[in-house]
Amino acid sequence: MQVPLLDLRAQYASLKNEIIAEISEICDSQHFILGPKVEKLESEIAAYCRSTGAVGVTSGSDALIISLMVEGIKAGDEVITTPFTFFATVGAIVRVGATPIFADIDPVTFNIDPKKIEEKITPRTKAIIPVHLFGQAADMDPIMEIARKHNLVVIEDACQAIGAEYKGRRVGSIGNYGAFSFFPSKNLGCFGDGGMVTCNDPEKVKLLKIFRNHGQSGTYMHDYVGGNFRLDALQAAVLSIKLRDLDKWSEARQHNAAEYRKLFAAAKLEDKVALPQEAAYPVRHIYNQFCIRVSGGRRDALRAFLQEQGVGCAVYYPLSLHLQNCFRNLGGKPGDYPVSEQVSGEILALPIYPESTTEQREYVVDTIAKFFA
Repeated sequence: MQVPLLDLRAQYASLKNEIIAEISEICDSQHFILGPKVEKLESEIAAYCRSTGAVGVTSGSDALIISLMVEGIKAGDEVITTPFTFFATVGAIVRVGATPIFADIDPVTFNIDPKKIEEKITPRTKAIIPVHLFGQAADMDPIMEIARKHNLVVIEDACQAIGAEYKGRRVGSIGNYGAFSFFPSKNLGCFGDGGMVTCNDPEKVKLLKIFRNHGQSGTYMHDYVGGNFRLDALQAAVLSIKLRDLDKWSEARQHNAAEYRKLFAAAKLEDKVALPQEAAYPVRHIYNQFCIRVSGGRRDALRAFLQEQGVGCAVYYPLSLHLQNCFRNLGGKPGDYPVSEQVSGEILALPIYPESTTEQREYVVDTIAKFFA
């Protein structure tokens, strides 16, 4: 059996006619960048995320960058974040000239550990970027308390977590900014790159819109040095259509995660594989990924075996960011962030996309059982 890590064809087939009609309308109008399609999506995403405003941008990476730019974060400033995340979280900090400062992760959620943050604060600290990794919210209440105490900006990296909730609040509406990615593999994905920034401050929303268009307050009138962060109308139109089904897809992912747990328990693999856990605080986990942990140095062998048997799987992420070559100037060394380093050596993502079947999940777990037999 072939079980891909992700297969978007079934999702597209159900929406194909509507999407093609919408794209055709845009082609006829020749209005490709920003405009009414983007404004419509911004309104829809703001409502969905329960945020005052939303600003469409070119990618999740640029959503992080523009949030830092609007806050004037620059060379000499420090931003605290997690070492266990996709590169873009830390890359955005470096791109604006600031210095990333890492705090280790919680071993249950893999998100930044709030207890590790305050000790990292210095007079140069300007912001905290918590990441809602794999679709599960970071512990935001203590993070926001620390931010208020030290007058810090909080930018939620919600690129993997649209629709996730923390104590009944949607991610992206808790901090000063929320950054979202619409990369095709996300729970809400477009047909290329796309992103969104959510914000509850109307004045900052206005600034975000200025910064995304080269800092223009009027035609060819530049009050700031912004960037070309404008969202395409084609991507916005696709996302507006898909947004209507997002909760249904998220519920399917939750169902698939629950089914995996039953199958792993029935296979008596608890001592071989650690399953992902949900936080002790109330969350709505939307399972962008379902990541198991394999200890004893056997993760890579299991990955190779699964791939040989037709099961798609992937490692998110194989090297803690403080050990990446491009950040060697920060002076990170093995042992600095032991939880992040341990998880990066054990983690393995299994297929959990909404259209995957019970039969496929049974095959995945049976194949893992064969590996350990």
